[in-house]
Amino acid sequence: MAKPVPEPIAPASADPTLALAMTHWLAHLRAERRLSPKTLEAYARDLRQFLDFLCGHWGEHVTLARFAAIEAIDIRAFLAMRRAEDIASRSLMRALAGLRSFGRFLEREGRGRVGALSAIRAPKVGKSLPKPIGMTAAKRFTDADERAGETREQWILARDAAVMALLYGSGLRISEALALKRRDVPKPGEGDVLIVTGKGNKTRMVPVLKNVLQLVQDYVATCPHPLPPGGPVFVGARGGPLSPRIIQLAMERMRGALGLPDSATPHALRHSFATHLLSRGGDLRAIQELLGHASLSTTQIYTGIDSERLLEVYRQAHPRG
Repeated sequence: MAKPVPEPIAPASADPTLALAMTHWLAHLRAERRLSPKTLEAYARDLRQFLDFLCGHWGEHVTLARFAAIEAIDIRAFLAMRRAEDIASRSLMRALAGLRSFGRFLEREGRGRVGALSAIRAPKVGKSLPKPIGMTAAKRFTDADERAGETREQWILARDAAVMALLYGSGLRISEALALKRRDVPKPGEGDVLIVTGKGNKTRMVPVLKNVLQLVQDYVATCPHPLPPGGPVFVGARGGPLSPRIIQLAMERMRGALGLPDSATPHALRHSFATHLLSRGGDLRAIQELLGHASLSTTQIYTGIDSERLLEVYRQAHPRG
């Protein structure tokens, strides 16, 4: 089967000089800002769409000088077009952030100042609270026996349970758990921390429970594939790197059996880790460090969840509720 042809960095609507500037901008974001591949892909896609829009809007190819001279009305027209295509406010906000980043890059490189971008107000995004999973249900995701009726091999069930235990027990992102090397995970009784590489290639130290390490050890002991110290600790059915989609599908099957909503995803286990720590009196700053959040404001969303939970308890228990 032929591999899909990758989308070009710059669209045909951009002249060569602007296309080269776009290539240098993305290289700068990758090397200097250390943005994730998914963010780079999204930024590149948003800028391509904007340049294609400008080409049709103006009826000519977009040059570097013409781009630097765009007006606020051009940007608003683009955002209105995207809004008409039912694009969510969060995606529009990301697109505007990417365009502003490109504009700042051009200014630093002495290629012109795109002043119109700073005159546009970002779309308002409604705040939605993460949806954690209850403590009892979260623990059931980490029990391989919950899937005893499935026809999959026992080592695969043990592997999935160990991954989900790391998400809930240490608050890891699924990408962080699957990036762990065999040497990164101590055996039970030989250590109680993990060194994790998160967003922006930043490392942090997170504690890991002994029973979670035991689940990983149970999987390692039954895995039929070699697991060298420098290789990934979690592998797929054929021994290659484990795809996040496999864990997502495992949770889909389990949440159906457990009667849980679609919001019960691998990332919801990370939300549950933070929410349950906070409800037990965990310090917000400590939770920020454990989750690897760059800003405390990102972690503070969990205080909203805890407040909602307390209000619900109040409404149910108060005699005048």
